[in-house]
Amino acid sequence: MKPVKQIILAKKDALATTVAEPLSLLAKRCMSVWDEIDALDQVLLDHIDRIVNCEFLYAWDLDGIEISSLIMPGGAERSWRGRDLSKRPYLKNNLPFKGIMLSSVYHSQFSDRECVTALQAVRKEDRLLGFIAADFSLDKLVADENLDREPQHWQQFKGDPAVRGTLFMQQRIQSRLDENIDSVHATIYDLMTQHGIFHCKIHYSSGRCSFWVLSDPYSYQVHGVEEIVDPDIVLAYPLHRYPQRAKVLPGQILEVLAEFKALRFADETIYLRSASINIMNGMLGLTFSCDGSHYMPVEEFIEKNLGFWLGELASDRQ
Repeated sequence: MKPVKQIILAKKDALATTVAEPLSLLAKRCMSVWDEIDALDQVLLDHIDRIVNCEFLYAWDLDGIEISSLIMPGGAERSWRGRDLSKRPYLKNNLPFKGIMLSSVYHSQFSDRECVTALQAVRKEDRLLGFIAADFSLDKLVADENLDREPQHWQQFKGDPAVRGTLFMQQRIQSRLDENIDSVHATIYDLMTQHGIFHCKIHYSSGRCSFWVLSDPYSYQVHGVEEIVDPDIVLAYPLHRYPQRAKVLPGQILEVLAEFKALRFADETIYLRSASINIMNGMLGLTFSCDGSHYMPVEEFIEKNLGFWLGELASDRQ
């Protein structure tokens, strides 16, 4: 299972574990007053504080009509009685016949925040009466894992089928960047090793480069071909010591750039269109003329040879 999926499941599991018991108890209380709206509101009001971080609590019938008020800590909004909730995002999925179910994340038009709704079935013996819904804002969800723990691994994505379908109707056209590729790569190497550029994306076909700088990582600079082929561009970036936390060695940058060049000129039909390298997370990206993209660790990329990539690209075009 991919780490992103694991994190999503962990967050939902933590929420489900927290709310399962109080919602189950609440459903039993609501069952006995399901047809008495004022009494149902009072039961919901009495229990909302027992459901950790619950923002809104309400009940609705099998037709998706809200039968209770919209309950919030300390109050109730009676105007919500009778509202049609059948178009709510969580009703697009299968509803729980018993027990609870968590919705996908959606944007609440009422609170103007991202929310998750826990749905609890309300049953009387063998008959399903309706559901209790408990809304939770994302900023109050438990579990605190982040994507930066994701292990690095090779990922491949096929591109636009329309591009692949016309692949053999095109061929690489020599760009100004291609004509100066060695000097451009030398400049990029200097910028990354001596001027604080930690992430670089090279657009070979359109002749431009985008740079992210350690001193200002939330912004990036885009340079056209006229600037890129000028070695004096390094004067625009202050000197910066190579970061100790970098996961890519300076020598590996040279190896990567050399392989980028080989992939750019390997074939006139299937060729490297753009590429990126990030020395801080040790990852690089490749996009080819067939519109296929690859993301992988620098070390793994260096281990591959040109023959490997020619084989991969042949399969990408299928």
